[in-house]
Amino acid sequence: MKIAFDNSYAALPAQMFTPQLPTPVAAPAVFARNEALAAVLGIDLHAPDAAQVFAGNHIPAGASPIATVYAGHQFGHWNPQLGDGRAILLGEVVGSDGIRRDIQLKGAGPTPYSRSGDGRAWLGPVMREYLVSEAMFALGVPTTRALAAVTTGEDVYRETRLPGAVITRVAQSHIRVGTFQFFAARKDLDALRALTDHVIARHYPQADGLAALLDAVIARYAHLIARWMGLGFVHGVMNTDNVSIAGETIDYGPCAFVDDFEHGAVFSAIDQQGRYAYGNQPQIGAWNMAQFATALIPLMGDRDQAVKDFTAAVHGFAPIYAHAWLQVFAAKLGISDPTPEDAALVTDLLNLMAKDGADFTATFTALATDQARDQFLDRDAFDIWAARWKPRQAGNAAAIMAQANPQIIPRNHQVEAAIQAGVAGDFAPFQALLAAVTQPYAPLTEATAPYARPPMQSERVTRTFCGT
Repeated sequence: MKIAFDNSYAALPAQMFTPQLPTPVAAPAVFARNEALAAVLGIDLHAPDAAQVFAGNHIPAGASPIATVYAGHQFGHWNPQLGDGRAILLGEVVGSDGIRRDIQLKGAGPTPYSRSGDGRAWLGPVMREYLVSEAMFALGVPTTRALAAVTTGEDVYRETRLPGAVITRVAQSHIRVGTFQFFAARKDLDALRALTDHVIARHYPQADGLAALLDAVIARYAHLIARWMGLGFVHGVMNTDNVSIAGETIDYGPCAFVDDFEHGAVFSAIDQQGRYAYGNQPQIGAWNMAQFATALIPLMGDRDQAVKDFTAAVHGFAPIYAHAWLQVFAAKLGISDPTPEDAALVTDLLNLMAKDGADFTATFTALATDQARDQFLDRDAFDIWAARWKPRQAGNAAAIMAQANPQIIPRNHQVEAAIQAGVAGDFAPFQALLAAVTQPYAPLTEATAPYARPPMQSERVTRTFCGT
């Protein structure tokens, strides 16, 4: 396999990473290939050694395999050193679209940052990340992507013995808020400055300084979370080490999409206090940006002024998010020119949905066909709301709503069903679900209609888990 690597992160100061080869596996076999993404990257997914490359058994020429180091706040608690505990960055490729992207093997074996972990991934989380990240891309949400996935022919041990797998993840970079925090906490200003210069050059070339960089990251992150909210997406682990500085959704561990809507929806089995519940995501986003701002302050000459300016910038997250959120939900309601008063219209609908346990995705798609009333128990309350909503719709409301409301999302019960089949050696359900979730706005057909169906009570999946 030939990959046109053009590595820049590996040229940064040595304290930012550790050179690390993947640990070979016994019998790799490819079960998923992303042909469209591969075409952009100029990679032949059917090369004779493809399975060996995507498992980490064979390192292509030009790669510079490294494990990167970072820190982070995990559920609000400071951890001074984390890092790639089961991921190895092979290098970077500049695609035919001119965008530089990382190519990373996740589940490729232990690194110096594994913290006694085995460095491996089992098949379930690999399938979940592949399905959800590619669905998010199709939904128009900035995200890491999946290039390929392999089974390893080896088992890993969690609560029980499970089949191992490796996913090849592609991202505009794997630099996180926690990367900045790591060097700021150690007062390594040379490394922090080199990292900042790298990020500005790579992701925000229009930024003419640290204040502009902070503003740009805040704006990108606020818009990202607004998109999550509009899809009923719950990330599940919004730790600062899971916040991409490029503004992409990263780390699909215990993520899920809401079925019956509730503001406090939590799926992650490790989020015992609901810190990262659906309705808390905007506030956590602002908190994460405050940590990023704090990490940048050591580079500022006038600390007191920097604290004042950066505090104002972080406070700017809320209005940026509010504007983006209103734009997202106005489109879902077929409103082309939202006003501040429309925020109450959206909020009132969400409250009605929460009170009656209406399905999030099905309710919004039903609004376009005048069938949403059936989603509610209190239909009189819905009728009162709808009387306020109808006059606000644009003349082309149907077209606006069709582009804003997906018919299909990767519902928890369908993802779990695909995983169980994959564990048993049958990847046909995975491939069928992948085909459906990567065409989320297409009209339903006989083949795809089952994927739009909300779960029955017996099918509900209320808890999701990390793969470590």
